[in-house]
This record gives sequence, structure tokens and C-alpha cells, in this order.
Amino acid sequence: MNTARILVIEDDTRSAQSLEKLLKSQGYAVTLCHRGDEGFALATDEDFALVITDFRMPGVDGLELIRQLHAVKPRLPMVLMTAFGTTETAIEATKHGAFEYILKPFDIAEMLEVVKRAVASSRLMSERVELGAASDLPTAQAIVGNSRAMQTVYKEIGQVATTAATVLIRGETGTGKELVARAIYQHSDRSAKPFIAVNCAAIPETLLESELFGHERGAFTGADARRIGRFEQAHQGTLFLDEIGDMSAFTQAKLLRVLQDKVIQRVGGKENIPVDVRIVAATHRDLERAIAEKLFREDLYYRLGAVVIKLPPLRERAEDIPALAGYFLRRFREELKLTDASLQPDALVWLQEQRWPGNVRQFENVIRQGLLASRGFPISREVIESVFAKGGDTTLINKPEGGGALEALMDSLLAEAKAGADIDVHAKVFEAMERELFTRAIKLAQGNQAKAARWLKMSRQTVREKLQHFGLKAEAGEDGGS
Repeated sequence: MNTARILVIEDDTRSAQSLEKLLKSQGYAVTLCHRGDEGFALATDEDFALVITDFRMPGVDGLELIRQLHAVKPRLPMVLMTAFGTTETAIEATKHGAFEYILKPFDIAEMLEVVKRAVASSRLMSERVELGAASDLPTAQAIVGNSRAMQTVYKEIGQVATTAATVLIRGETGTGKELVARAIYQHSDRSAKPFIAVNCAAIPETLLESELFGHERGAFTGADARRIGRFEQAHQGTLFLDEIGDMSAFTQAKLLRVLQDKVIQRVGGKENIPVDVRIVAATHRDLERAIAEKLFREDLYYRLGAVVIKLPPLRERAEDIPALAGYFLRRFREELKLTDASLQPDALVWLQEQRWPGNVRQFENVIRQGLLASRGFPISREVIESVFAKGGDTTLINKPEGGGALEALMDSLLAEAKAGADIDVHAKVFEAMERELFTRAIKLAQGNQAKAARWLKMSRQTVREKLQHFGLKAEAGEDGGS
């Protein structure tokens, strides 16, 4: 359940109550006030994940409020709403620290998307990432492990954090690349400034350019107003570009120009806009292979890779598994409100013997599902083996009656969320659907990855990586042509 606190500053009582009702329907905790000066006092005295403020209101107007708040709480995202939108207002709001700018009357879906992104950004900036050993706080984020490989990672984080160098984080899916990026940010001299994360693989290529660089009004169909991109939002801070290897050649060229010249152009614009942004990028892809296949620019690769941090897969640091197990047991005991959360000794030994194709993310899912299946008793080896065989998550695995399984999954996850569990229901359902899709596609293609890739409109490399991620096997003929 989303319990993020949002402060809404709006002098129109009806508009304020309408927005409050909308946000509460999404699970947010909302505080209302009707004057800019009152809003400033509340925002400085209390902890909020987001401030949404009107432009014209008594006390202090929205622009001045953003300017004052950004000076004392630079990591607090703020969204400016106004019915009097002008280009100058958008520019000024962004210059003074606004996360986003929305015209009234706003589109409900657009508002909720902006709120979701702002709250996520607030969480990434505010939640500390512990290194080496898990914090005593069960909800703390941590990169866990004291193996020699992880000690090298910690050393590299420390060496690069206080520099201005661009960093490329490489590692398989599920190894914790985002946590490393956040740790670099939190130990840097930009830690009081914004941290903005963009997953390049999750945004359609037609929208990624606008997402990164913004756009001018009329730049394309649907561009009804100027939009500020992530580079401008991250000015003087850190921009984390996850899955950089999925970026198209055209967007790669624009990114290279930013790294070289420190300026951007919005889509549909001609103005060169200076930006001061530190780039931390990450990928699970084999970039050297992508360069050889002309899928990734070699000059961009060298620009991004001023410093490279390689994260080891979990199978290469099995000695860290007891510490990881203890960390996740503490976290899920609190989340699931269990009186006990433990592993039987033979279950722990078995965990250390596995290959973990999904790395720490898969391990986390296995521990969580093991706790649910054990119903409060110590997790046995039999339970762990059963959960692992199902993929380490409540997913649709080799079930032809996928519809019924999907309904059961939805009911289970929603019930957990209703009970207070902090889980991303949408992400888990989407992953379950994706797993089922790849299971069926590769089975129908009789293991032929080229056929499956053609049917799914994906590259063969992407299909291969998805199969590996979900632990699916392509049988004979996997590399065949038509």
C-alpha cells in the first residue's frame, strides 16, 4: 500500500478537496492547506514525499514557494499547477527547482503519473543505501555481502563517489545496479541535489527522447504544452540511465552530444540549454558485442565508461548468501507481520548450492515466497525447493490455464497489499504475464529463438536474455533461422 505523504497547497477549496480525494484513492496520505506561507511552514517542519502547489494563491505564490523550499529542501520534489500557463512560467518553475509543471484543468491520468514519478524520485533520494551489512532497520535498503568481490565494489563506490566522473555500472539482471547508483549519489557532493532515474528499456523509443530532453509545444501530435525533460530536472544533480544498452542509435547520438557539450535541445526546439548533470549509467547487455553488431556507438561507450563498476553475479559469491538470507528474512518478517522468520539449516545449505540466474532479485523472491508458504514456521528445504522450481515468485509457470492462474495471482497480491504489504502489484503481475508469454512462445517455436523473436517483434538477443531471466530452456533448434 502506498503511504507516501503529499502536501497539497491550493487556495480553491473545491479543487483542493477534489485533488485530495483523487490522491487518497491511490493510497497516498494527503495534507491540505490554502496559503503559500502556511504551506512553506508545513513543508519545512514535516516530512513529505511531494509538494503539489497552485501558482496564484495568497501569502506566497507558487513560484516563490518553490524557490524558497528548494533552497532549504533541495531533494523534495515539487509540482506546480496553474491555469495561467506560459512558457516563462514553465522555465521559471524549472529553474527554481520544480519537478514538473501541470496545466489546469489537469488530466487525471497525467497527474497520477507525475505524482507516481515524483514520489518514486523522492524515495530514491531519501532512502539510504547501506553497504556491506544490513541495517538494524528491517526496511532499510542495503547492498549486502562481505565477499572479496563485494569489498571491491564498495571500494570502487568510495573512490568514484566524490568525483565528477561518469560511471558505467555493469552486471547481470538482478545484481543491484540501481542500489549501486544510489549509493554513488548519496556519497557524492551532489547528494543534496536531485537524483532522477530513467529506465531506458521501459519507455517506448518514440517517447524516450522527449522523456530525456523534454519537448516544445507542438513538437509532435499530443504535445499541447512545453514539457521539461529529465536532464533539466536533474540539473546540478545526478541522472541515472538504467538499461542504457537498449537505447536507439538516434538517442545515443543526442546523449553523446550532451556528454561532450553539456547542452541539450528540447524536441522541436532550437535553443541550446546548458545542463550540469552527472551521468551514472547501467546495463546488463554485452556492450562490446553490441558495438561489433553496430547496435551501440563505440564513442558513447568510451564516454560513459570513464569509470566502470562490475557487479558479480550471485553464483560467484555464494559466501554472501547467509547474510543475504538474514537481511531478507528481517525485511519480510516486518512487511508480512510475522512473529518468526527463519531458515532450517539444510535449506540454507541448499540455497548456497544454486546458480541463481536471476541473482539477488530472484533470491529475494524465493525467500519471500518461502515465508508465505511456510506460514510462520521455519522455512524447510522442501518448501524452498518447491518455490525455486516455480521460479521464485508467484508467477504463471507452464500452466496452460494461465487465465485462472493470473486471476489467483492478482487476488493473492491484492490481498497482501490490502493487508499492508509494501509490494508492487502491477510490476509482479506484469512480470508474471511476460513469463507466461515467453513460455508459450518458445514452446510454440519448439525452442527456436529466432522464430520466437520474429513473432514477438524483438531481437534474438532480447529473447535469449528473457529466457535466461525466467529460467526457461530453449531446446534443439534454438539458433535456427526461419
